[in-house]
Formats: sequence, structure tokens, C-alpha cells
Amino acid sequence: MACVIPPPRTHFVAAVLTFMALWGCALSINRYSIPEEMEVGSFVANLATDLALDVRSFVLRNAKLDVIHSKNYIDINKETGELVIREKIDRESICMTKATSCFMKMDVILENPIRIFNIELEIMDINDNAPVFRRRTMHLDISEATPPGERFSLTNAVDADVGANSIKTYYLSESRYFNIDIQSGSDGSKYVDLVLNGQLDREEHTIHNLILTAVDGGVPPRSGTASIVINVLDINDNAPLFSEPVFAVDVSENTAAGSVVMTLNATDLDEGTNAQLMYSYTLYTSEKTQELFSLDPNTGEVKVKGVIDFEEDQSFEMHIQAQDGGVNPKAGHCKITVFVTDLNDNYPEVTIKSVKSSLTEDVSVGTLIAVISVSDRDSGANGQVELALNQQESLPFLLNKSSEGYFELLVSKPLDREVRSKYDITLRVTDKGSPPLSENETITLEVLDINDNTPAFSQSFYTIHVVENNLPGALLTSLSAFDPDLNENQYLVYFIMEKEIVNTSMSMLFSINPENGDLYALKTFDYERERDFLFHIEARDSGVPPLSSNVTVHIIILDQNDNTPVIVSPWRAQGSVVEEVIPRSTDKGHLIAKVIAIDADSEQNARVTYQLLQISDASLFSLDQYNGEIRTSRMFSYRDPRQQRLVIVAKDNGQPALSATVTIKISTVEHVRSFSETTELPLEYDVFTDLNLYLVIGLGAVSFLLLITILVIIVLKCQKPKPKAFKIPPANRNSVVSRNSVISQRSSTIADSTLISSDAYWYSLFLAETRKGKVVMRQPIIPKGAGYFVSSIPRSIGPSETTDSRASTLEYSK
Repeated sequence: MACVIPPPRTHFVAAVLTFMALWGCALSINRYSIPEEMEVGSFVANLATDLALDVRSFVLRNAKLDVIHSKNYIDINKETGELVIREKIDRESICMTKATSCFMKMDVILENPIRIFNIELEIMDINDNAPVFRRRTMHLDISEATPPGERFSLTNAVDADVGANSIKTYYLSESRYFNIDIQSGSDGSKYVDLVLNGQLDREEHTIHNLILTAVDGGVPPRSGTASIVINVLDINDNAPLFSEPVFAVDVSENTAAGSVVMTLNATDLDEGTNAQLMYSYTLYTSEKTQELFSLDPNTGEVKVKGVIDFEEDQSFEMHIQAQDGGVNPKAGHCKITVFVTDLNDNYPEVTIKSVKSSLTEDVSVGTLIAVISVSDRDSGANGQVELALNQQESLPFLLNKSSEGYFELLVSKPLDREVRSKYDITLRVTDKGSPPLSENETITLEVLDINDNTPAFSQSFYTIHVVENNLPGALLTSLSAFDPDLNENQYLVYFIMEKEIVNTSMSMLFSINPENGDLYALKTFDYERERDFLFHIEARDSGVPPLSSNVTVHIIILDQNDNTPVIVSPWRAQGSVVEEVIPRSTDKGHLIAKVIAIDADSEQNARVTYQLLQISDASLFSLDQYNGEIRTSRMFSYRDPRQQRLVIVAKDNGQPALSATVTIKISTVEHVRSFSETTELPLEYDVFTDLNLYLVIGLGAVSFLLLITILVIIVLKCQKPKPKAFKIPPANRNSVVSRNSVISQRSSTIADSTLISSDAYWYSLFLAETRKGKVVMRQPIIPKGAGYFVSSIPRSIGPSETTDSRASTLEYSK
């Protein structure tokens, strides 16, 4: 139905009329019904037909659609006059409430004249919404002690649709413990409760997961789901439980403190404080075990706390309980048996049961020194031991196993204290562990001395040189012997073995200190009288019985230049001048005189040389320095004085040199009587002057003494018992002249022109004197048996066939 408004006549009238017209027209309402969610452009109604309007009027009259209190979901197709869907309509967004009817009110307005049509569009619900739970997951905590039949409210689902499209029922996933009870509200809504059907056991099922499904009544029906997570709360209904009631574990002795023996792991099916376990020893565990092992109450770790010694305890038992932390605590029990494994931690032990600290060196082989026992606290191979001697190859001892664990230490070789006086016998005991352990024990054995060694001198033959003119009491040498024994067995006493030579005892010539062997001379020796001594010295120890040994001592007296040369030819009285008379016609080289000097010393000290100390005319005379011959160097002239004076010095070769002088006065005459070389004429004076008589008597006395000495020596040799054999080293044999004589024969060698033999000396002197007589003897007659001849030729001039000594001119004829 449409209302037409006439043109106003006046403004007021027009306004009133217009209002009235519009009001009247608005009272006519057209109602339409459409389902929600129609596609855009979908046909709703044909307004031209329903409002009896010309289709063209929609365009001409500018038709408009005014939607009241809503978004413009509808539009007018002005060309066809149809009402179409402009935008999809969602009934739930337009009608927020759960009302059964949902309307959209709108006005269709036409101009020229204005005409308003009221339209109500009912939006019909379709099942386009599924049920939705406000909480997609619901958590419930239910104690396992909850009795069956207990109800638990659940959050219900909502469905935006209404009517038959709303929630119709609920479904619960399969469960033997739970089901649901559906209830309806006064507004028709559906509510659901969760009902417990059976007894819960948290240890069996800690969590129950259920699915709750809400289904609406639409066609086709829609549904929504929610998860129900049921956490079964624990109660302390389970006791702790060990995996085994008895545990066995091996622990090595001497395991370090803090080492973990084992970790207990008891389980409790409960949770929370009901499953929090505390470990502890029970009263059945000994205090010693608790001292050696610690138990961690929280972790159950059993650790070594003390020192475990297999030799004290081979096993330990620990009774342990695990208790939970529930209000009414429950406990579980177990037993741990700890077996101690033996280690090679004990060193073998050596015990000396009886021992001798000293033995004499003459003990027999097999003598018992000590009884030794060995042991080891370990067991098995660790306790098996072996005993041995260190460096047994070099020791005169051995070990003999007498019984199990006992050994005897015996002497295996003869002992010699002088070789080794002390033994540190090291006993080494070793077990058979891995690694093996060993221990040493030392026995000190002292070898006691017996008197089994004779004193020994460092030399078997001593040659001692003593310079003549020594002081009485002078130390000659120290003869020390060595005795390797000890104490009184090595205390030595020295003494000279008595021996008489020409009624003179050796103890009168020499003295020896009995304690240290110092040898002294008791008198002053003269080389010109005594040349050497040969005797024995004995060293005797103080042992019982005493042992002794002796040594040969050869004392050689060395010459000292203590004698001045004595001029024996030409002879003159003390302090007088020798006069010689020669013809002035003497030829060159004529022998005027020969100076002969003798020296009682020997060797170099007795070698005399001659020199002219003073001379009137050096060109007239010459002197041979070796043989002392004075000869003319030229013939005399009328200018030469009739008397010439010569001073000649005879000097030995000692240090310092000693000398003697002689003054010769030479007178020249015109004629001298001469005699035939072969005719012996009467002497002008008696040849046998007093001096010559003295010379002959002296010569006979010396020869007589020499003969008596030889006879005495022969008698002594025949009467005295033969001394013990004593070997003289070959090197010293030539130096020994005689064993029974004190004064040895004088040496047969001397410097050229020097006479040593007393017989030869006196005979030469006699010849020199006779030259002053009337008879000149051209060849001197040497007495028979003298055994010497004088060579006036220097060693450098004439060869000698009887000696090789360069300094000797006095030779002994065999």
C-alpha cells in the first residue's frame, strides 16, 4: 500500500500534511523471510509486484532502501524492482541473543512524491555453527582414594544456532572408570556431569585422557569436542621396593676413602613426598661397618669411609632401609654383603730368631749363623714368599730351608778376616703378588781375628847407605813390617839377630827401636876401616803362639872426603924442602923427579892430580897432572939460574877438595958421575938407613896381620854352625863382599898414579929413596906374592888388559 503526498500550499500546511501522510503510509508493513548465509545477488522479493509499483518508477523516483539499526545487507535492483542480497547475512551476528525470531527492519523510500514502504525481513537460522566448548581442555585432579559414584561438573558447550540446530546431546570417549550424566536447563540448554564408575589407582593410571563431544540437532548435525585430562592424585599406598633383597659386591682392600661401593636405587610407585625416599642403616648393621662405610640418605650411595683391611675382615654386612616421606611413611629393606678382595699390600716380614754377631775366622764350613723366619699377612699368591741373599755369589754364606717359613743361614766357604773383616748380609724376602713386594733385613757379622799371619816386611833385602863419620845415635832407616792381624796379633817387636864378627856383637854397632823398627848407628863409622855390615832383623808379633819373620840388612859405608892427600915421594921431613941435583946439560924431556901422593879415601875422593903452584921459570919445566912427573921443557942455557924452585900441589877430587904441597929445589951442576946400567956399584951411604929399616918393618907387620886375619876367618867358619839359608837377590849379590867380615878388602881400583895397597905403597917409597944412591936400578923388582904392580901410564895412554875401570891403574894379578 502506498501513500501519495500532495504539493504543499504553504510551508506549515505542507509540513503537517507530510507528516501525517508518512505516518499513515508507515503503518503498512511488508514481511519477508529468508535463510541466512544466502549468496550475494540472491533474490529476496519482487518489490514492484508486491508494492504495485511500476518498475520504471524505481529509477525515476530514485528508490532507496534504508535499513534500520543494522548493516545494509540488502539492496534494490532498480531496473527489475527486485530486492536482492548485497552481502551475506549471518543471523548470529545480527541477533546476538538466543531469540527464536530474528528480523531486519528497513524502509523503501520513493521520491516525487515521497512514499515510504515498511519492510520486515526475517532471517531464518540454518545449522552453520558447530557446538563449541568454552575450554578446549579441562583438567581435573581426582584422588585415587575417591570412591566410585563421585560426580564432577564439566564445562558445557555452546552453539550459536537456535532451535533444533542447538546442542542436542553429549558423548564421552570410552572409559571404564568414567561416564557422563546429561541434564537440561530451564532454557533448554544441556549440561553434563562426569561420574566416577570405578576405583582409581594412580600407580596403574596416573592420568586419564577423555574426549567429550557435544552434538547439535541440525541436519546434518554438527559437533564440537573438548579434552578432559584427569590427574589421579597420589596417596601413600605403596612401600619402597629394592630391585633385589640381597646385594653382593666386591671391594678391594685399601680402597681410597670416598670411593663409591654401590648406589642403591629403591623405587616407590607413589609420587611426591610419598615417593621421596630416605636411606639409612638398620639396627642390624654393626658399628664397625658403619664406621668403614657411609650411606648417603638422599642418593643411596654407599662409599668407603675408613680403611678396609683384608687381613682384619674379609666381608661386611649392611642392612639398609628406604623410607618414604608420606604422612604414614612406609619402608623397604635390603641387605648388602661386601666381600673384601685381597691386595698385595703387606710387605713380607723377616724375623731373626737367633743370630751370632761375630765368628772367628777359623770356623768350619756349615757353622750356623742365624735362624730366620719369613711371613706375609696377605693370602694366596700374595702371601707366598721367597727368601734370598743379596749378592750371594760373592758371599761365603748360604740359606738352608729347615721347615715351612724357617731358614738357616750357614757358612759355606772358609772365612778370612784379612780379606774381609765385616759382612753386612742382606736378606731379601719377596712375595709372589703382582706387583711383587719385598723387604730387606741386614745382619751384621764381624769376623774375629786369629794369629794366622806372619809379619811381612815391604822388602826382603834392605841396602842402607851410611856416610862415614856419622854421629853416634843417628837414625839410619825405619824397617817397618806389616801384620794384617788385629790387636795383640799385630803388635810387632823388632830386634837384631845376634851375630859376632871379630868378637864384636851387632848390638854394639847398631840398635833398633823394638816398637817402630827405627834403626840407629851406635858408633861413628870410618870408611877406611869398615866398608859394610850384613845382619838380620826379626819382627815378631804378640800372638799366641807368636809368629815372626826376618829380613837381611846390608849396611854400606860411603866414603867421605875426610883424608888429605899425603906426598910420599919425594920424601922429606916435615916442612923441609926437597933438593934435586941435575947436570946443566940435561936434554929436553929429562925426568927430574916424580911426585907421588896417596889419599886414604876412595874413588873420586882418592883421585889425586898435580899442579905447579909456584915456578921460577915456567918455560923450563913441565908437570904431568896425572902421574906427577917433572920433566925439562928445554935445555938449560947459560942465562938460567943455577937453582930453580918449584912448589907443587897434590889435590884430590873430593868436594870440597883437599890438597898437600911439596917444595922442590933443583940445583944444576956441570958434571954428574954416571954408572953402567948393568953394573952395581957400592953406595955412597948405607942403603938401609933408619927410614928404610922402618919401611921394611912396617911392610912385614902388615903382611903378618893380613895372614893372621885370614887364619882367624877360616877357623871361625869351620867352628860356627851353618846359618839358616838366606837367599840374596841377584841384584844385591855383587854388592855383598863377605858375610863374616866387618872390614872388607879395599877396592883394587883408584885414580891413575895413586897407590892403594899398603905393600905397594911402602915398596914404591923404598924405590924412590934408593934412587938417591950411587946405583940406579932401571927395572924395579916387585916382591913375590905381592899381587900388585904399579902402572905409571895414564889410562888414556896405555891400554890395560886386566880391567875395564877407567880410573884404575892398580891391577890385581891372578
